[in-house]
Formats: sequence, structure tokens, C-alpha cells
Amino acid sequence: MTAPLLDDVLAELGALHDPKILAVNLRHDDDHGVNLTALRAVAKRLKAQPDLATRLWATDDSAARLLAILVCRPKQFDDADLDAMLRGARTPKVHDWLLNYVVKKSPHVEQLRLAWLADADPVVASAGWALTADRVVRNPDGLDLDGLLDVIEAEMAQAPDRLQWAMNTCLAQIGIEDPGRRARALAIGERLGVLRDYPTAPNCTSPYAPIWITEMVRRRQG
Repeated sequence: MTAPLLDDVLAELGALHDPKILAVNLRHDDDHGVNLTALRAVAKRLKAQPDLATRLWATDDSAARLLAILVCRPKQFDDADLDAMLRGARTPKVHDWLLNYVVKKSPHVEQLRLAWLADADPVVASAGWALTADRVVRNPDGLDLDGLLDVIEAEMAQAPDRLQWAMNTCLAQIGIEDPGRRARALAIGERLGVLRDYPTAPNCTSPYAPIWITEMVRRRQG
């Protein structure tokens, strides 16, 4: 893809920048000021463009990186690429979109899950836990669920925020998906009290694991 097209796309993103959106996003440690619906509209028009995605990512601009995630092809990146991209994803939104829209669709997802789960960097480790929670739902065969619960019970309460959130998600998914381990998951959640007081909007389910597990099981049982 030629450089002028990259410049045109960056100019379009610049025109979409809204200081009010930026102010709201900065409260959540995100540093882009582009409405995400408008960003998706740009991506829909551009369609998949792997070369452009690579150039957009290289700008280190968060809005450009979010667009790169939407116009890339997940299989264009090898495991080393994805590891470097995750470590360089400076903001929560870029981190989350990269994980959900690219890594989860990559043939390298399982090896990355295992590597990241054991990483010393808590933000990288949070990606490993997020992928593990996803696997609990999609394909739990082969996972050591009791071992995961052991780690959660021992480490979640003291974990940094992003890692704690991902571990809590894994705890909840184990409780929801595995009736045989549900009582233990509920007990861990109740004893640790992680996210018990998290502010939750009306008609939304609390991320506090005992409430989350109980509500999702109730919905499934009708």
C-alpha cells in the first residue's frame, strides 16, 4: 500500500478526533478521541488491507492501531509479531481489541495463551488469563481447572487491576461452565470479595463472581 494512502487515512482519523471523546477516554487510560462507530465505518469502507494495517500499527497512534486491528488479517502475523504487538499495546482498548479481534483468531493462540499466562508482566499475564477464560467457555478439555482455581485463590486478591479483572473473569467462567466446580468458585469469590463493590449500571450484571455466576446459571436454567 502506498504511503499517500496511509497519509490520507491518518488525515481522516485526525478529522474524526473529538476532544470531548478524548476527555472521556482518558479517564479509562485510553488516549484516542475517535468515536468507535465512526472508526468502524472507516474500516468497513477500507475492508481488509494487511499492508495498510502494518503501516497503521507502526504509527504508534491509538486510533490508527484500532483501525489497523479492524483492517488486518489475523493470519498475517506470526507468534513473535503478536507477542511484540501485545507488549507494545499501550492502552486498554488497543490491548483488548488486539486480543479479541486478532489473537483469538490466530493459529498461534494456544501457544501465546500458555506463554502469556506465565509472564512476569501483569498486563501480559492478563492476556493469558483472558484467553484462558475464553477457552474455559469454548474448549475446556485439557485445562487444569483445579490448578487454575488454586492460582486464583492464592493470587487474585493482590493482583494488579487488569490482571485481577482477567483472573476474576476466569473464576466466573469456571463457575458458570462447570457445575462440579461451581461451589468452589462461588466460595473463592465470596471469601476474596474481589469486585464486590464494583459500580454496576442498572440492568447490567455485576462482575463480582458470586453474583455473576448465579445470574448466568439462573438465565440458562430459565
